[in-house]
Amino acid sequence: MGTILVTGGAGFIGSAVVRHIINCTPDTVVNVDKLTYAGNLDSLRSVAQSPRYNFEKIDICDQPAISNLLAKYQPTSIMHLAAESHVDRSIDGPGAFIETNIHGTYCLLQAARDYWSALPQEARESFRFHHISTDEVYGDLESADELFTEETPYAPSSPYSASKAASDHLVRAWGRTYGLPILITNCSNNYGPFHFPEKLIPHVILNALAGKPLPVYGDGSQIRDWLFVEDHAKALYRVVTNGEIGETYNIGGHNEKKNIEVVETICELLEELAPNKPAGVTHYKDLITFVSDRPGHDRRYAIDASKIKDQLGWMPEHTFESGIRETVQWYLNNESWWSNVLSGDYQLNRIGMTPAE
Repeated sequence: MGTILVTGGAGFIGSAVVRHIINCTPDTVVNVDKLTYAGNLDSLRSVAQSPRYNFEKIDICDQPAISNLLAKYQPTSIMHLAAESHVDRSIDGPGAFIETNIHGTYCLLQAARDYWSALPQEARESFRFHHISTDEVYGDLESADELFTEETPYAPSSPYSASKAASDHLVRAWGRTYGLPILITNCSNNYGPFHFPEKLIPHVILNALAGKPLPVYGDGSQIRDWLFVEDHAKALYRVVTNGEIGETYNIGGHNEKKNIEVVETICELLEELAPNKPAGVTHYKDLITFVSDRPGHDRRYAIDASKIKDQLGWMPEHTFESGIRETVQWYLNNESWWSNVLSGDYQLNRIGMTPAE
């Protein structure tokens, strides 16, 4: 039984990690989150009253505050998920991505190094710094039979993926230069409950329910590997507790789909699960609208997740078919959650077109 400090624990993936740890393990969680637009404590209501859950509103760029937090809670591991994560937003405003994803990771590494160095020998040996990253650092795949492996060279395309690539390199450098016991994971596209509605799947669900156009970039043939967020949370916990120091593990869902296939699948599920359509809508698919592509849009991501399967015994439990049905049903059942999100600044509008305008 340990204490895990989770940065970005009020975000989409972070909140899934926190819920998994509290619900399925004996460990204590310290959730550290700045509560930007995408941080939502409503996603943690089911575990917020647990005596093993703690929340601290802190910016990871505030190194003294992080150092004080480490001294206060004495974590046995850090799981670093705090990040600006939306490609479209990185196109419009890359500065926030550089600040949080690169400078914030540096500040966290420095605080963690100082804390770890002062620990007793036994605690030093068991401590882990787990950095959670993305498959987008690898760029895109050209051939249909190619997969990202842990040895694939980095070739980021967007300000977002470049900032995450930089943070990955920082973590590896702190491991090699200072001996910090690090782990890195790179995941494919996540989806599931509590997903902020600027991302493709919740965006399409909520636009369809509102009778709004369903924007599909370019011709919709871009391919992504889809990973159900709760499967990802289980994989991350497996890595932080059983992974080998210094190793990188790719985590994928084994569910490659074209974007247009994802949108059409959601429409078909809504025909079944939400047959009472908005006024003027005969079929949800009629709302599909092809729009100009995003600048620098990668064509295909796909992960070889054999290493984490062979070495740590993890495999995804959800197929895309089971996961997307569960996701659509969750949004239908949880209007209060997403209506609160949409009551703020974000209104399902398209962003990320600055270079093309």
